Amino acid sequence: MKILYAIQGTGNGHISRARDFIPALQERADLDILISGTQFDVSLPQEIKYKFKGAGFIFGKNGGVDYYNTIKNFSPITLINDIRKLDLKPYDFILNDFEPVSAWAGKLKKKKVIALSHQASFLSKNTPRANFKDSFTEGLFKNYAPSNLQIAFHFEKYDTFINTPIIRKDIRSLTPTNLGHYTVYLPAYDDKLLIKYLSTISDVQWEVFSKWERKGYTDGNVKVLPVNNEAFNNSMATCEGLLTGGGFEAPAEALFLKKKVFVIPMFGQYEQACNAEAIRRLGVPVIQVLDSKTISNIHDWVKHGEVVNVDFPDNLEEVIGKIFGISS
Repeated sequence: MKILYAIQGTGNGHISRARDFIPALQERADLDILISGTQFDVSLPQEIKYKFKGAGFIFGKNGGVDYYNTIKNFSPITLINDIRKLDLKPYDFILNDFEPVSAWAGKLKKKKVIALSHQASFLSKNTPRANFKDSFTEGLFKNYAPSNLQIAFHFEKYDTFINTPIIRKDIRSLTPTNLGHYTVYLPAYDDKLLIKYLSTISDVQWEVFSKWERKGYTDGNVKVLPVNNEAFNNSMATCEGLLTGGGFEAPAEALFLKKKVFVIPMFGQYEQACNAEAIRRLGVPVIQVLDSKTISNIHDWVKHGEVVNVDFPDNLEEVIGKIFGISS
């Protein structure tokens, strides 16, 4: 059996999850890997056969999407040509983590596409939504990476095809401790802006992982580091809490490690707003923007925040079984 595993390259969550899936899949099938997109900071040790520009957003520096560069970077002609040229004849099916090139190529060439993603959870009406409507993004959930079958992930099992998060072996193997610092991953914020606000909470140490920094430096009680998988894992394993965006993987892993979590979704990013609502229902504090008014909420969390208990069992083999069960 030969499988094409296609991964979205916007953010780090998709590739981080793939780091566990790829070896498990390679034990059972011949696997080729495809990545589209450019906004990721972690790598894969395996060979990537296909790399495409894809279609994804560009992170801004003030808490939201950089719409100008997102539009500037998007090339519909390139996307269409890549979809047309992708040869799917060698593959029995496509395993797709919200990746548009292979999904649309599969749809047009009548190949089975199995969605294996967090975004697939939004195909269920039971999955929590933000307190505002975004018909455009709801359309993207359905049409950005079309699939025949879905295996989804979220903080809770909101529907029959939704599973609890895949917590990577790298995280499960850690021994959590508490050295008192706070880990920060807010890729849509410039590190200088984060220093401005976090330095006002001066009685704790902050370890900020910035996609804009390549060397690292310290400014008062704020240490800024480039994004690195091992360094981030170690920081999170030894922190008291994680201050992060409205993504899925990082807060799920922090909850698994029994860390306090505080979430600030990207401004105007509907999927992150929906994730924030879901995690808020679990008891995790959420604010919509970081500024001089809301920094007091973070200060209160530092002083009085509590760990939210979750149950994220090791379900990798169960999910692998589902993939091959529905692919036949």
